[in-house]
Formats: sequence, C-alpha cells, structure tokens
Amino acid sequence: MLRLSEVKNIPVKELAKKIFNGEEIFILDVRGTDAFDDWKVEGKNVDVRNQPFSEFKDDLNALEVDVPKDEPFYVICAKGKTSSMAAEKLADAGYDNVYSVEGGMQAFSEHLEPIEIGSLAGGKLYQFVRIGKGCLSYLIESNGEGAIIDANRMINQYDEFLNNTNINIKYVIDTHLHADHISGGKPMADEHDADYYLPPKDASDVKFEYKSIEDGDEIKVGDTTIKAYYSPGHTIGSTSYIVDDQYLMTGDILFIDSIGRPDLAGKAEDWVGDLRETLYSRYKKLSQELLVLPAHYMSIEEMNEDGSVSEKLGQLYKENHGLNIEDEDEFRHAVADNLPPQPNSYEDIRKTNMGQQNPEDEKQREMETGPNRCAIR
Repeated sequence: MLRLSEVKNIPVKELAKKIFNGEEIFILDVRGTDAFDDWKVEGKNVDVRNQPFSEFKDDLNALEVDVPKDEPFYVICAKGKTSSMAAEKLADAGYDNVYSVEGGMQAFSEHLEPIEIGSLAGGKLYQFVRIGKGCLSYLIESNGEGAIIDANRMINQYDEFLNNTNINIKYVIDTHLHADHISGGKPMADEHDADYYLPPKDASDVKFEYKSIEDGDEIKVGDTTIKAYYSPGHTIGSTSYIVDDQYLMTGDILFIDSIGRPDLAGKAEDWVGDLRETLYSRYKKLSQELLVLPAHYMSIEEMNEDGSVSEKLGQLYKENHGLNIEDEDEFRHAVADNLPPQPNSYEDIRKTNMGQQNPEDEKQREMETGPNRCAIR
C-alpha cells in the first residue's frame, strides 16, 4: 500500500509557473466550502472544484467531483496536511497522477512571480505578482542600482531574484501604510542598508525611523527618476509614483477594473472626497499614456497574456466604471454601498506595519490568510 510519505508533491512555485504558462490544470480543493468560496486558486485555464475531505475520507465513493483518471491533477488544502491524506487515498485507488500541493493555500498565497514590464533609462522594471493574494510589488533597476516599491513580507524571494544580478538596493518605498498585507518595506531596507520611504501623513503613529516622501519629491535610481505624486483617498497619505514619465504606480487608489476603498482606517466619510479628487481631477492632469501599475488586482480577468497586470491610464478612463460616475452623490453612494468585507486582521496588520507590534512569523502568515479586499468594483 502506498504510504503517506510516498505521495507525490508539487511545490507552489511549480504550480504557479504552470498557471502563468496557461497550462490546463485541474485542482481538487479539499477545504471547507466556506473557506473555498472566500478564496481559491484561480487562473485562465484552471478548473478548480471543491469537496471537503471529511466527506469522502472514509469512503471514496462519496467523492462527487469527477477527477481525471489519466491526467495529472492537484489536491490543495489550507496548509498541505489534509491534501496529502486526500492524495494518498486517491493514489491507493489507482489515481497515479495525483499531486498534493506543498504548503497548501498558505504557501500558494506567498509565492511571488517576477515578470519584466519594460525598459527604463539604464535598466528595467519588474512586477512581482503574488498570485495567491492579488498583491503586486515592483523592482526598479538602473545601472546597478535598485528600488523596491510596496514590498511584501517574503523578502527572501526578492533576495533570490537579486542573487542572480548585480543590483544594489538603495531605496525601499511604500505607496501608503498597508492594511491588507504585512509590508516587507522596513525589513527589506534594514537588510540592504537602504533608505525606507513612507508618506508622512500615513506615518504619524509609526514607531521606527523612515524618510518622508511628499508630492513632487524625486528619487534617482541610476539614470531612472521616480517622482512622488500625492494621491489621497485610500489613505490620507497615499502617494503614487511616476517612473521615467512612462509608468504610474497607483498603490491602492486605482486598479485595472476597480478603485480603492477609503475605509480601512475608519475614515470612509472623510476620505471619499479625497478619493474622488484624486481619481477625477489629479490623475486627469497626467499623461493618459502612462502605464498604470497598481499594488493589487481583484481577479485573473485583469491579467495580461504574460500574467502581468497593467493598462494605460487613458484606457482606464474609458473602461473602469469607478472612473465614470459623473454625479458626486452617486459616487459617494457607489463607494459606501459596495464596500467588501474588511480584510482579515486588518487592524493587527496596520499595527504591525506601524511597528507597534511584532508578531511571530506563523502569526503573520495567519493574519494574511484570505483574499485581498482593497478594492471597490
């Protein structure tokens, strides 16, 4: 009989690569239905079905999902243990091409996939797609110098990418104080002896040293210029970054198919006016040829063919519903009436990002469980 240790496993990095390559993938998710409905693996050619393992662990005939007999398929759970047991049971029944996803959804949510976006003066711009969480972060590199924007807490994955280069990280920058995921900005800056920049209006309660970045400030990375553009509304300090007059990093103010929510600091009524001012006035003053690079995305429909997430600003003004509500009262109602549930542990995440608490690594992973919820559609 096949023993548990002999079950075939697939690392999340390999599974993610298959998704980005557009391969057809069948996934059996054996978590509870509520957890599945809240958050699951997605991809353009991913067929994911759900049935809790508890329903068929004693009798495989109770499995209602029609899993492929002769093609590879993948079993996933929360952390990898239950999927191993489910895969063992299926392998014992003659399913030779079943794989358990190592680390489950927790590990999948932490994977970062680097994608080259385009050229810069003396270098390149990379987007790191956190496919299991919908987070986006960026590496700007020019003539051996680098800056990272909106770093996630898994800084080892940026380091793995940097190990194959001669890039010296000089700056780490956040667009705002994040509330849906734990920032890797300050740890990344400390590790690389780099300057950490944060908008000061978001940093009044921060307990560590940082450098202020305000509207109009410029940072030189090699031959590339990053210019700060104040864009409040998601937070009072939210700041976008214009890179070489080609790219607009919007943080959590503007996404491809949605707009940012103004309530994660309990200031929805106060900040909705700022949100509208940024979206309907300040951004309209910019070149509509700028390529928008947000800090999150909501669904795979926002992905380009290569898995990146971007669109020209002018195109978003044509297609993004949140940018086309002319009546101000209607806009206020659209924002207030469509707020999604708060992100898991968002208050603890904010406190962690302010340096007010320092949870253990496993606690940080638990705090981030679930989808991102920064957007209003």
